[in-house]
Amino acid sequence: VVLVTSGPTREALDPIRFLTNASSGRMGFALAQRARMLGARVIVVSGPTTLKPSAGVRVEFVTTGLEMFKRVMALRVKADVVIGAAAVSDWRFENRSPLKLKRGPGRLRLTMLPNPDIIKAVATGRPPGRRQIVVGFALETHEQLAHARKKLVAKGLDAIVVNGPAALTDKRSQAVILRRDGSTRALPETSKAALAAAIFREVETLW
Repeated sequence: VVLVTSGPTREALDPIRFLTNASSGRMGFALAQRARMLGARVIVVSGPTTLKPSAGVRVEFVTTGLEMFKRVMALRVKADVVIGAAAVSDWRFENRSPLKLKRGPGRLRLTMLPNPDIIKAVATGRPPGRRQIVVGFALETHEQLAHARKKLVAKGLDAIVVNGPAALTDKRSQAVILRRDGSTRALPETSKAALAAAIFREVETLW
């Protein structure tokens, strides 16, 4: 079983407005398609997207980071491979207004709370006695490799895929794959489908 997270999350401020990002979900769905081509049973937990899944891929749609966290933690137990490709919001609003917030003369001050780190929770809570590969993604604007290496160690991942902001909306990606053993594989700019294939080649060697 391959479990993939995909797409953005939305954190509501009021019934009209929400915090989100530009993730299209293409990377997660490309990973799901590749896993299905390799013969795996595939489950995608996806945030809001207009993409359609490949035949044979089970998709469970969620909206918020907390919803994604709960679904992933419920599904992870039977997964052999978990890949966190979703662009989950790091923050959520402490209070969601039931009514539209009206503009006033003064400042609007908002308090935000951290969302759970989904892929870290999966990696550090692997079922005892079960072999499970956990791969994360790191979208970084600067010092990409240094920040990604810290995340790789702190989250307890087997590998992490590093890319930049352009990967959110572009149909192509340029990425670097870092592994727990310290090895690094830089990939040229390529399609999301080709990147997904490269990621699964790494997963095969990790297995």
